[in-house]
Amino acid sequence: MNKVSGIYTAMLTPFKDDYTIDEVATRNLVNHLIDRGVDGLFILGTNGEFFSMSHEEKVHFAKIVVNEVKGRVSVCAGTGAISTDEVIMLTKDMETIGIDIVSVLTPYLMTISQQELTSHYTKVAESTNLPILMYHMPGRTNNELQPETVKELSRIPNIVGIKDSTGDFNQILKYIEITDEDFSVLSGADPLILWTLLAGGKGAIAASSNMVPELVVSIYKHWKNGEIQKAYDAQQKLRMLREASSMASTPAVFKKAMELLGIPVGPPRLPVKEIPKDVENKIIEILKHY
Repeated sequence: MNKVSGIYTAMLTPFKDDYTIDEVATRNLVNHLIDRGVDGLFILGTNGEFFSMSHEEKVHFAKIVVNEVKGRVSVCAGTGAISTDEVIMLTKDMETIGIDIVSVLTPYLMTISQQELTSHYTKVAESTNLPILMYHMPGRTNNELQPETVKELSRIPNIVGIKDSTGDFNQILKYIEITDEDFSVLSGADPLILWTLLAGGKGAIAASSNMVPELVVSIYKHWKNGEIQKAYDAQQKLRMLREASSMASTPAVFKKAMELLGIPVGPPRLPVKEIPKDVENKIIEILKHY
């Protein structure tokens, strides 16, 4: 079963000015990230604007990515949705086109019980041969995966890990402590990459690695080589860029940053708007540090 470790880029979805998928920019971004050493691509997540894309668009985008990657790194695709049936349908389509792993965000909008969450993930796991990464972001979904629930679900052979995007290191520690060594606990919060690794986690799914992939990858590489001070220094260098993401709605800041770095990925989809000029000027100053 495919295990998830290292640095996966929470990849942005490139759009044209008319908000359709930009295939050329997508292929360019895929190669840009792979050439700079990322261990995998995490597509159709929050920074990938999955929430604004139709089922057909998600499948089309995933096909482009798989075709361009050509097996060079693992590709993890988000298939989270409100209903279990919708998750299963998209997951089956992703399996058909050659995705390596699927990430399943908890259902959102309405709050459901831990028993219902367990049933949801179990049914999805039973419907596919793909490895499944649970995706925990209760601040936006209103559903929390409690440690005991994660422990129970981790016993299902093809549920191989969890991405925690709470930004709460204590939550990550609980998941690490309560699951087996071969279960991948990953930070979805870029400021916690090194601390997650030091605590026994397996890596991170990092949005900032769209902009500075070498820097983010170096955190993992230095940690793996036992160069903890170097890993710490790299982690600290990331702070300014990561904090900039809060200046506007996701993923407007990062999309503008990519444009300023000469790797255009187009605008965010409405209702998210492009950042105003004053914020752009702040991003320009921040990028000078990189």
